[in-house]
Amino acid sequence: MAYNKLEEFDPKITQKLAYHYKEILRLLGEDPDREGLLKTPERVARSMQFLTKGYEESGAEIINSAMFKEEYRQMVVVKDIELYSMCEHHMLPFYGKAHIAYIPNGYITGLSKIARVVETYARRLQVQERLTVQIRDCIQNNLNPLGVAVVIEASHMCMQIRGVQKQHSITTTSAFTGVFLKDNKTRSEFLTLIGTNLH
Repeated sequence: MAYNKLEEFDPKITQKLAYHYKEILRLLGEDPDREGLLKTPERVARSMQFLTKGYEESGAEIINSAMFKEEYRQMVVVKDIELYSMCEHHMLPFYGKAHIAYIPNGYITGLSKIARVVETYARRLQVQERLTVQIRDCIQNNLNPLGVAVVIEASHMCMQIRGVQKQHSITTTSAFTGVFLKDNKTRSEFLTLIGTNLH
């Protein structure tokens, strides 16, 4: 059976974005009509729509689509969730891993939904600090657990290939609610489980 890749893009938005990317190429001193660049504006237009598709998605809908009544009240940890996002200051990628935990309060959610929430908020123009809080608040507000913990570790291309050019720097952000905020023992258990030391 042949492989079929299905990607859907708004034709009008693609056309408008491609027009502007063609002008950007021209302003940079390139010839957008040369063979290698002929289809570049349209490719970039589609790429940017994919990289920012989170604007069309709802974290709340994702959580609410898979909530199950369950009396489990121990920590649920999903760690090493790959994330790719775009710095809103330079529109360059940042990428890394998210580690998330929650303690259920009558309801659990599908494990894949946690990863999808990360994807939804990462696929927008972002700063890592806001991304961390948005993921935390989405899970807390929709699942209403006893607490949520989110840690993100990421590398930022805006620091690696321009500006300060520090290739090995990692940025770590964290956000907690409920028992993770109030109880040092619970928070320490989470950090031990994900193998991260926050100072």
